[in-house]
Amino acid sequence: MRRLLIFALSAAVLSSCCGGGSFTWERTIMNGSRTGVQACSASDVPQKLGVVDDSLYVAPNGREFANNTSTYAAAKALLAVQDKMADLKTVIGYSPRAMVRTSPESEIGDWFIDHLMEATQEKAHRKVHFGITNFGGIRVDMPEGEVLKDDIVSMFPFKNHLCYLELYGRDIRALLEQLAATSWQAVGGARCVVKDGKLVSAEIDGAPLDDNRVYGVATISFLLNGGDGISVARNAKKLVEFKDVMIIDVMLPYVKQLTAEGKNVEYSKDGRIQIIKSENNN
Repeated sequence: MRRLLIFALSAAVLSSCCGGGSFTWERTIMNGSRTGVQACSASDVPQKLGVVDDSLYVAPNGREFANNTSTYAAAKALLAVQDKMADLKTVIGYSPRAMVRTSPESEIGDWFIDHLMEATQEKAHRKVHFGITNFGGIRVDMPEGEVLKDDIVSMFPFKNHLCYLELYGRDIRALLEQLAATSWQAVGGARCVVKDGKLVSAEIDGAPLDDNRVYGVATISFLLNGGDGISVARNAKKLVEFKDVMIIDVMLPYVKQLTAEGKNVEYSKDGRIQIIKSENNN
């Protein structure tokens, strides 16, 4: 399945015609049947996207399109902005398989929250026992194969900050009970069992959740006060929002570090969330 980063055509035309404007793009699946176009990196644009001059667009499969065709217009606009996209098209890692967002637990969710906890602990210089983030904050899945800088930028586009909190176990329990009754989000440091929308059991730091213990918690600023209906900061004994560290500042260097160490971008679920169906809901 081929992937291609397509600029919104209106923005691309604005740039090519007016020399300015802002850009948006989205990933879409292309089968290449008409032109042979494939996903390209910064170094293989002509081979993957084709070439264009004032009168003709020559597609990668050799087909030619005159300058009075819509294919020519789209190709010209797309090729005109490739230089601006070069940095985002840099290959920064490799993922041996796709990691797809699914609830209640997924590889990409575990990957994200576990590293978020590590980064928060390092920044706060305090032990982090528990972490929570929302699946909606992971905007695209991890692709199989080469990982572009744009994959990670598109994955974490929001300007959310890293946050450290200290919460009593009873307040964490209330959060987990809320997730169990509504929709589960990505959590780390915990093992939970849920049945019929109710939290049956919860362990944190390898032991049963203690309502009277104070735990270190990692999250993102969006979830502090009502994002996705979640208010992690409610009743917090301590709250530090690191406004100099956005999520992309944590995850992008992490992928680059993995690559520098010769490691793939991959993760495995560990069964931290167990959903038990009642006998009436088989």
